[in-house]
Amino acid sequence: MSIILSDRVKRLSPSATLAMSQRSSELKAQGIDIINMSVGEPDFNTPDHIKAAAKKAVDDNYTRYSPVPGYPELRKAIVNKLKNENNLEYTTDQIIVSNGAKQSVCNAIMALVSNGDEVIIPAPYWVSYPQMVLMADGTPVFVEAKIEADFKITPEQLEATITDKTKMLILCSPCNPTGSVYTQKEMEGLAEVLRKYQNVYVICDEIYEHINYTGEHASLASCEGMKERCIIVNGVSKAYAMTGWRIGYIAAPIEIAKACNKLQGQYTSGPCSVSQIAAVEAYNASQDCVEEMRKAFERRKNLIVKLCKEIPGFEVNDPKGAFYLFPKCSYYFGKTDGKRVINNSTDFAMYLLEEGHVAAVGGDAFGSAECFRMSYATSDENIIEAIRRIKEAVAKLK
Repeated sequence: MSIILSDRVKRLSPSATLAMSQRSSELKAQGIDIINMSVGEPDFNTPDHIKAAAKKAVDDNYTRYSPVPGYPELRKAIVNKLKNENNLEYTTDQIIVSNGAKQSVCNAIMALVSNGDEVIIPAPYWVSYPQMVLMADGTPVFVEAKIEADFKITPEQLEATITDKTKMLILCSPCNPTGSVYTQKEMEGLAEVLRKYQNVYVICDEIYEHINYTGEHASLASCEGMKERCIIVNGVSKAYAMTGWRIGYIAAPIEIAKACNKLQGQYTSGPCSVSQIAAVEAYNASQDCVEEMRKAFERRKNLIVKLCKEIPGFEVNDPKGAFYLFPKCSYYFGKTDGKRVINNSTDFAMYLLEEGHVAAVGGDAFGSAECFRMSYATSDENIIEAIRRIKEAVAKLK
């Protein structure tokens, strides 16, 4: 008996980042020493004071269903964070806490996008954005941002892409997979275009906000006239090394927040009770731990950029945030080690895994066929050894 799956599932692609991580795990299980640079996850442990708050939450019996949009004390902490750090005023009923920022993004897309609506996605992009748009029966429309432009789109590119079917723009800054960061001036340029098109909403994915090497974070929501059309997405995963705790949120206009609350109430309900109390502590306590981790990421960024620039054929930009490097590797397309031919960035990433024992992800999955992504959320020693292996592996390609 054959199982007939839904058209919705059939049109989705598997996550390339998770697929590469799984393949590297399989090789590790065979006893092969793999340096995994494929997954976007801090290598730090969750700070002790946050873990202590979680332990206390268990003792205090925070073990029952939580409200669908999250505990009031967490939503209040998020409101305070947005006011104090971003100078943005929200009320607690405009905050919806979800099971990770990934669900927050998906909630917003499902709440706003209908069949035939177009969603503009700058490429390179996080792998899940277009898949979520497809789930909502929308149409992803890509705008190419090249390495020469530091992987950022211009106002002219944005305006040329908007049509009468455009419903949404998804903007990620600091960006996964490129590490690019839009300045306040660049945000103002995009806002100037968007103010002409009042029916276009914007998801501002700011999950890497605190892993920023520019000294400032610019949010499109802070530009004149944009807050009413922006859905800010953020969470605790990256800044506080809390990926497994699964706490993200949106800050949005009230009608959008209500719609996301309705959706979430039907398919997940509220997020983990204990994780929420831990997140309250993360936001309300000292932020010294965030700065310590940011400094470590910046040091690692400087190290990997320096080392990658020494590899023949690589074109490397200097990312200003997040913990990814996205080198251009197309120099090696068409080359061979005598056993296999490198046809594209996916082939290149698989070659690095099997020959160099370094796990990275081909840029095809991120909408940029000439590049590949490495996460430097790992130790200095691993970075040095990984780039040594990569340099040795590509030297075999002729």
